[in-house]
Order: sequence, then structure tokens, then C-alpha cells
Amino acid sequence: MRDPLDSARATGLIARGRPLLVMLSGGGDSVCLVDVALRLGARVSALHVNYGLRPSADDDERFCRELCERLGVPLYVERVELPARGNLQDAARRVRYELAERLAEGDYAAAHTATDQAETVLYRLATSPGTRALLGMPSRRGRLVRPLLGVTRADVRAYLEARGLSWREDPSNADPRFARARLRSQVLPVLRELNPQVELAIAETARQLAEELEVVEEQARQAARQLAPTGALMLRDLERLPAALSRHLLRSLASAAAGRPVALSTADTRELVDLARSGGTRYLDVGGGVQAVSEYGSLRFRKAAPTARPEPVELPVPGSIRFGRFRVEARLGGSAAEPGPEEVAVARERLVEPLKVRAWRAGDRMQPQGLRGTKTLQDVFTDRKVPRELRHELPVVESGGEIVWVAGVALGERFAARPGDAAVLLSARLVGAEATGEAT
Repeated sequence: MRDPLDSARATGLIARGRPLLVMLSGGGDSVCLVDVALRLGARVSALHVNYGLRPSADDDERFCRELCERLGVPLYVERVELPARGNLQDAARRVRYELAERLAEGDYAAAHTATDQAETVLYRLATSPGTRALLGMPSRRGRLVRPLLGVTRADVRAYLEARGLSWREDPSNADPRFARARLRSQVLPVLRELNPQVELAIAETARQLAEELEVVEEQARQAARQLAPTGALMLRDLERLPAALSRHLLRSLASAAAGRPVALSTADTRELVDLARSGGTRYLDVGGGVQAVSEYGSLRFRKAAPTARPEPVELPVPGSIRFGRFRVEARLGGSAAEPGPEEVAVARERLVEPLKVRAWRAGDRMQPQGLRGTKTLQDVFTDRKVPRELRHELPVVESGGEIVWVAGVALGERFAARPGDAAVLLSARLVGAEATGEAT
């Protein structure tokens, strides 16, 4: 067993006399982190967010108040109401970090352990291709620190019992509706049979990969300075490089143009090379607001001219509206309706009316029909090979904050009509500029 106190001390992330805001749920990991931070001499405060999602939410808040009062730790309590639909876990995490960023005097700490790290890496490995999927969570990102990544959840529980500290259990951690819970209960136990220390092994692999990635990225930055000092990279120079370095070089140039990180996959790299080989002057939207320009055998990146996204529009049922270049229609189909070739059938009883039609937003998630878990729309678009330049134009039909349908791409599993359901038939068709935008 590893000692959380020794492990956290070795990270150097908790400094004696420095302020540290701990995000405190009342669960064992966060209780352990508060105690460890106090023992290491930090000026500890805590943040508890009550989302009111579970019957035990007020009991969790009461527990955190009593714990902090007993330990002499200042506590911020925030009560937050989340949207009724959509990915609640993502929304809760976003709100929690935003509050911590606003309230923290110095750094703020999350109590993620090596077990959380292993779950993160396994989840990303299954859902997102590429090296970055294996990197896991960094021990520091800006002011956010994670001092317990060197110990497992079992190590934390042993520490709490030895210290005589109680904690609260979150029942959602065992809810099989969540992908992480299924990993926790079904996948990790099998891996532990192969290696009882599998969480630490995965976490250490992620740490080493992150270090090695820094070396490759520094080489890419050096190559960019040498081969593309003006930002334009000749195809002949690119093709001399190893595939991994060329991919990171292109990513470095695209990120420099965007002023922030831009992700490029192996497929993106091949597409850019093909663009440069095609001759003439050609353009390719690579995402992140960046456009690749190929001319005279060279590649360069620039910020793409901003495209005005259509404003969100309410869609009555039945009714039709204009959304950008599309006419989106909802018509009643009855219980025996068969959708036409350009239609999808959704169950009316599962809809919150009126529907909303909007453009894709970063971070959007949905559960495509036939899949058990959710995916980001970014990944759905990649899987279905939707051209980048079309992604922000496609109508996204939403019900109560949850994605029902992305026109021509994917239908939400929960909303798909089953035999006997009263159906609403949705369609989206390209229309001419003369069409009106009136709801009918």
C-alpha cells in the first residue's frame, strides 16, 4: 500500500503556508485530500457544490460542513441547478471547476487518484484514437492540481481508516448507466486479476507517455523554426520526416496559427499531404477556426474567416422552419408511420416541445442510435466522415437540452421511435436562398 501523505508530499503540489482550495464532495478521496493538505501545512479551504440531484445531497452538504468545522477549514458551499437534460456529469464538472477558478486564492485541488487515472485512460482509449487519449489527466493544469495521482482508491481507503476519518459514498459511482461505472465494476476487476497494481501501471504509463510527448513536441517546434520560419512548409521537407514528427509539426504550425492547441489526427495529416500534392491553390478547414492553404508545393495555416452560424430557432410540432441553408420540418406520423428516405422517426412522448434547432457547439455529446454510451459530436462527425466545413451548418435538433438528431448524421438512441410509438417525422432539406424563415 502507498501512503497518500508521502505520495502527495513527493509531488511538490502542496506547499506549506500557501493557499489551497480543495474541491470537497464528501467522498473518501476528497476527505483524504483535505486531511493530507492540512498535515502538509497548506492554508486549506474547501469548496462543496450541492447540485441537488440526489436525495442524499443535503446530507452530503451537512457532512462537509461538520467535517470542515471540526478541522477548522473555511468552507464555501454553492447550490447549483443543472440542466434537466444532457450530460449531467460533464455539466457538473464544468460548473465545479468554474467556481473553483473564481473562488481560489491560489491553486485549487481535485482528489483524483491513480484509479481515476486508469479509468480515464481506458475510457479514452476505447472512444478516442491517438496518443493523446493515453495521456490521462495531468498533475497540474494551470492552477488546478491533482496531488493524489500516485495512489489508488484502495490506498486512500486504508489511509482514512487508519486516521479514523469517515466519508460519504456516492451511489452514482456504481450506476451502470454511466460508462465510467461500468469500467469500474466490469473492466478493472478483470485487469486486476492480471495485475493487482494495474491502476498504478496504467497511471505510470500515462505519465511516461506525457513526458515522451513533450520531447516529440519540442522536436516539432525546432523543425518548425528550421523548415518553416515564415510559417510555410514545403511538401518535400515534410515528406522527409518520420510520420510521427510530421504529424506533430503540422499540429504545431496549426496551433501557432490558431493561438491555441489544434488536434490533428493521422487521417488529417494524410489529407493535408494530399492537399499539398494536388497542385494549384487549395484550402482545407482543419477545425479550431484554422484553415490550411496549399500553393506552389507548400502548406501554411491561417485563421479561417469566421462563418456566421445560424441563430437557434424553435421548431413547433408539427411545423417547419428555415435554419441557414436548410428547411427543417417536423410532421406527425401516427403509430404506424414509416419515415421517408430523408426522414427519421422519433417518439413524440419523449420530446419536450417546442424543439430547438441550433448549430453544433464544442463539447456537445449524444448517444447515437445503437450505442450504449455517449460520444462527442466531434467524434461522431469524424466516425461518419462529415466534412469539417459542413459541421457548423448542420441542424442539431434538441429537446429539453438533449440532442435528438443531427441532420443526416445520427439519431439519438433515447428518442428513436419503437413499434407502436406515436411518431414525429423529422427531415432537413437544402433549400434555395428565396425560402423564408417563418415557422408554419
